Amino acid sequence: MGDSSLVFRAGPLLCALHLDEVIETMRPLATHPLAGTPAFVTGICIMRGIPTLVIDVARLLGGAEAPVSRFVAVRTERGPVAFATGDIHGVRPVSTGTTGRHEALLGDAPARLIAAVGTIDAVPVLLLQSMRLVPDEVWAAAAALAVPA
Repeated sequence: MGDSSLVFRAGPLLCALHLDEVIETMRPLATHPLAGTPAFVTGICIMRGIPTLVIDVARLLGGAEAPVSRFVAVRTERGPVAFATGDIHGVRPVSTGTTGRHEALLGDAPARLIAAVGTIDAVPVLLLQSMRLVPDEVWAAAAALAVPA
């Protein structure tokens, strides 16, 4: 048995986040493009009155666009981030077995994004490390946009 996590679809991938990192799920909000950011940053939205970065999880992990049906608001060290995802599969235990083995499978870059590779009913699930997903330069671009000139 594994830790309870919010499980969701990101294109062809099944992903999960530890529940203590999730604030809420919601329908996608209006998103405004943010110049100078990586392709996986869809832009910025206003979530509960707060300017919030929007990260396309499918593009971040797989490099390709995928339909977005939900936003998952996530806690980070610098404030909330909205993950643009596909369908939510609910709260499920994700069995991760031996930790650290995913680094050998995925290489360095994806290993920074993925805490573990687990399974649900023999289907692979990527357990994400949300606190490390947003590079410093993206936060700087968002801060510049949020400050009135």
